[in-house]
Amino acid sequence: MTSTSAAPAVSVRPGERAVAVAHPNIALVKYWGKRDETLFLPVTGSLSMTLDVFPTTTAVRLIDGPADTVLFNDRPATGAALTKIEKFLDLVRAHAGRTDRAEVVTANAGPTGAGLASSASGFAALAAAAAAAYGLDLDGRALSRLARRGSGSASRSIFGGFVVWHAGEGDGAAGDLSSYAEPIGGGDLDPALVVAVVAAGEKAVSSREAMRRTIETSPFYRPWAESSVTDLAEMRKAVARRDLPAIGEIAERNALGMHATMLTARPGIRYLSPHSLAVLDAVLALRADGVPAYATIDAGPNVKVLCTRADAALVADTIDGLGDFVTTRTAHIGPGVTVTGGTR
Repeated sequence: MTSTSAAPAVSVRPGERAVAVAHPNIALVKYWGKRDETLFLPVTGSLSMTLDVFPTTTAVRLIDGPADTVLFNDRPATGAALTKIEKFLDLVRAHAGRTDRAEVVTANAGPTGAGLASSASGFAALAAAAAAAYGLDLDGRALSRLARRGSGSASRSIFGGFVVWHAGEGDGAAGDLSSYAEPIGGGDLDPALVVAVVAAGEKAVSSREAMRRTIETSPFYRPWAESSVTDLAEMRKAVARRDLPAIGEIAERNALGMHATMLTARPGIRYLSPHSLAVLDAVLALRADGVPAYATIDAGPNVKVLCTRADAALVADTIDGLGDFVTTRTAHIGPGVTVTGGTR
């Protein structure tokens, strides 16, 4: 079955192998901070654009055996990565009322753990494939809530296009039910996002650790969170009126503010490298020359540049011209998660 941006129910007979493909999303108004670490309830809402590059493909098959098996990018998952997936599968089993173990085979087409939203595509694909394999009948909202429990940003990768993730209200069950993602339109917009990769390796400080430290120690965190509420409201209006320059301006200020909160954590966390700053300087120079280009950066050193489709080649060529330290990949609006069932 296929889950489009409208996200129909996902349902595959238990025992069948289910395969899901999900794409990363890049937040234009960032998710940075949980108010509940167990349920992955965010402090603020966020808004993203799902991309058409770097998909994750995940197959889940129910097996007879004492333990789950996980193959990640052709290698057995171990340590914290394995534990995280097993914990998520336990959650799916609890929802399904089943105890079957699972074989998981998953692969990322893009860099992992480098601030390019691999966890978003990864857990969106795992949620969809596992839900199908265990026979859960979920609509888009419920699947989004399930994916959120693996990685907050995964809730948004369930859908294509522009997506808002609601922070929800309250704690516990009330917070869980009210914190989900949904598409918000903007289909007439056709932007490009030039992904500037300056470091493809896994970052030294995970997003979860950086997020936790920032909330607990940065004096700038609360002011940023309060301003992010305003940014989200303004971003939704900008998307509704198809105003790409306004979308870019809001996205850039929101991202730079998020990185300011990390820099002022104690001890500070600095994902931005000199190469990141070189790309940011190039974006400023492009704007000075009349090209509407705007930067956003997730929890990592790699910069994404929002621009029109017509300007994408110029933006990519400008960034590629900075030196061998950077490579670019141009993305456009991508689809929501897709799920198929089959046997093997």
